[in-house]
Order: sequence, then C-alpha cells, then structure tokens
Amino acid sequence: MLARQRQEVILEEIRRTGAVQVHALVGRLGVSDMTIRRDLDVLAKRGLVEKVYGGATSVVGRSTHEPGFEAKSVRALPQKEAISARAAGLIRPGTAIGISAGTTTWTFARFLEDVPELTVVTNSIQVADVLRSGGRTDRTVVLTGGVRTPSDALVGPVAVQTLRSLHLDVVFLGVHGMADGPGFTTPNINESETDRALVEAGRRLVVLADHTKWGVVGISTIAGLEEADVLVTDDGLPEDAVETLSAVVGELVIAQAECPEAEVRA
Repeated sequence: MLARQRQEVILEEIRRTGAVQVHALVGRLGVSDMTIRRDLDVLAKRGLVEKVYGGATSVVGRSTHEPGFEAKSVRALPQKEAISARAAGLIRPGTAIGISAGTTTWTFARFLEDVPELTVVTNSIQVADVLRSGGRTDRTVVLTGGVRTPSDALVGPVAVQTLRSLHLDVVFLGVHGMADGPGFTTPNINESETDRALVEAGRRLVVLADHTKWGVVGISTIAGLEEADVLVTDDGLPEDAVETLSAVVGELVIAQAECPEAEVRA
C-alpha cells in the first residue's frame, strides 16, 4: 500500500471514530510503527490531524475551522475523482458554467479537458490554473477577483459584484459540509456570500460533495439541500443520508469510487 493510500485510511478512521492509535494502525495496515508515525507527521504538518501520545485525533469539528488547500487536497481522492468524472458528463459543449473554489471542484476541472467551447467563471485560483494549462484555444476562463482565503478562493465585494452581473447555464458548487437543516455550508462567512452569488448566477445548480461532508456543518449556509438540481456524491454515503437527500434534492447521483459508473436516484 502506498503512503498516500495509508494516509487516506488513517484519515477515514479518524473521521469515523475521532482518534487513532499507532499500535492499532500497525496491525491493520501491516507496517512498522515508525512508518505509521511518519504518516501521522505528514498529516499533522498538513493540518489534518492533531498528534497526541500514542496516536492522533481529529482537528475537524469547529464550525469556523478551514484547512488550507493543500491539506484538503489529499482527502477522499478516489471519491473526488469518481464524482468529477460523473459530473463532467453533465456538461454540454458551448455552455457557460460556474465553478466554485475547493479541492473537489479543482479535481473536477481536470476532467473538462475534452469539453469544447466552454466559458468558465470561477473564484478559484487553482481551478483557473488547471483550465488555462490545458492549452485549448476555444475556452474562455474568467477569474472573478477578490480577497484570497486559506482554501484559495477569491471572495468579498469584488467577487460578488462580478458574479451578480453574470448569467450562467450551470453552476458546480463544492461545499465544506452538508446536513439536514443547515443545508450546504462553509466555515468562511465571506466565502458563503460569494458562493451564494455564484449559485444565484446559474440556471441549474450541481453540488459536488463526497460522503465525508455529510453531517459536517460550517458556520454559514450557502444553499438549502432542496436548491440542488443535482447532487453528485459517492457510494460511501450512509443509507440514512441517501434517504434524506433523495427526498429533497432534484437528483441524487452516486458515483462508485472504484469505478466511474454511477447509480442515479430520483
């Protein structure tokens, strides 16, 4: 098992139980305690876990906690890629789309290389860099401008004013959390205002959120669950969440993490 795969297993266990112990991970992953400690060091430096004696605990849970882009980019990678592949199939050539900031939407942007004649509006430096690096001459990329956040989003009055003047076919939204009641949320109040302006600019809303986002609540709501025309998630989503979301979103698409095929639930 590669280091990245071990670290994803460790993160998933911490999300599930709140903490891990080195000796338990040694037995589960079949590696030395030194290897596990190195993995924990890497995760701690990225702000994903807090090291304690004999193991590590979660640092997630505060409604205003916002890890940086690099920290979030290693989370749920197979799930994000499966979600992105499925979501890319929803785009028609020649349309104008909006893409919010985040590591899931950054992954999604990498799957758009073969879609011709796109106009893309984004408040993400990382997303814009991906789209511009492809070298397509039939693509227009508009970066909103604004103040930069820890997750490399551009937010604030400049971004909001830009978005309020635009009319987009589809908006693809990444979120920090989703829950029954609060809806789709973010830990950054300024980012929520910008994301709301982006949502309002689109005729359709597609939310991209892996299963680890379920039950997570940030300080500010971007949109209610019922506002999503489509929610693309992965097959790690608990059954009770599937039932809840199926009843409120327009269409629930569940991407298989091991295979990019998807099951669609109306």
